[in-house]
Amino acid sequence: MNTYTAVKNRILQLLEEKKMSIHKLAMESAVAPSSIKNILYGKSQNPGIVTIKMLCDGFGITITEFFDTEEFASLEQEIQ
Repeated sequence: MNTYTAVKNRILQLLEEKKMSIHKLAMESAVAPSSIKNILYGKSQNPGIVTIKMLCDGFGITITEFFDTEEFASLEQEIQ
């Protein structure tokens, strides 16, 4: 698994956990719905840390909580 897939999966997991729609997350985070969709559907495979932080704010979690999962802990180095 790569970092992009881990980020996408984490956003989807949090949407489900928090029972939020993309529209609701967009309203809470001030990130455009199209930007969120671009991340989730693969058009934007390198979301910036500021965008991820804004999404965390929308979810009501810290950026540390976002990345504190087994999926991120087990990622292999991207550059070989």
